[in-house]
Amino acid sequence: MVMFTFQESQQIKGSTRGSTRDQLYHLLKEKILRLELEPGTKISEKEIAENLHVSRTPVREAFLKLAQEELLDIIPQSGTIVSRINLEHVEEGRFIREIIEKEVVALACEKFTEEYLFQLEKNIAMQELCVEKSNYLALFELDEEFHKIIFDGCRMSRSWKMVQHLNSHFNRLRVLRLFSDLDWDIIISHHKQIYQLIANKEAEKARKVMEEHLRLVVIEKDVLKKQYPHYFV
Repeated sequence: MVMFTFQESQQIKGSTRGSTRDQLYHLLKEKILRLELEPGTKISEKEIAENLHVSRTPVREAFLKLAQEELLDIIPQSGTIVSRINLEHVEEGRFIREIIEKEVVALACEKFTEEYLFQLEKNIAMQELCVEKSNYLALFELDEEFHKIIFDGCRMSRSWKMVQHLNSHFNRLRVLRLFSDLDWDIIISHHKQIYQLIANKEAEKARKVMEEHLRLVVIEKDVLKKQYPHYFV
């Protein structure tokens, strides 16, 4: 069963049809990426529509959009389930991100301004607070923001959006990694190194650290699959 907060419910109730579809899409996607809706969970178009007092049409449209992104599996005569994590999709998304992001971080060594360096520094300080408070979801969001800042600082924001579109399975594995508490400190250590290498304009070293950083999940995916076999294809 999909649970919505009172605030989420009120926000959706006051929407137009198109807006309802978009808000449902974003809310469900966030719940899937955060693993609030676990892989393999069955969800009902009818149930969501009734709980939120909206018609089934915008719910169906949101489902179809999520299915196109391979986050939902719509199975005829059976129902709709949250897709299980596909490790082939994880590796494809991670590989594309690695190829692009190594070059973007090298570009940052040339183009980054003091303003963007300060944003990275502030972001890292907040990450350390998340570790102190054991808040893995906030740490994931700050991790995402850290990488987005690098793209933004190089005026490559559209490339970031493109990469994100391919990384829904990879991102769920990253959230699972943080939830499982597999050494958060190494993530922050890498971020600190990347920040310093950008500040020092050491492009080749920045490429190597970024590559190592984006391969952490490759090393740990077998451990995660063993711990949560029902989450995977």
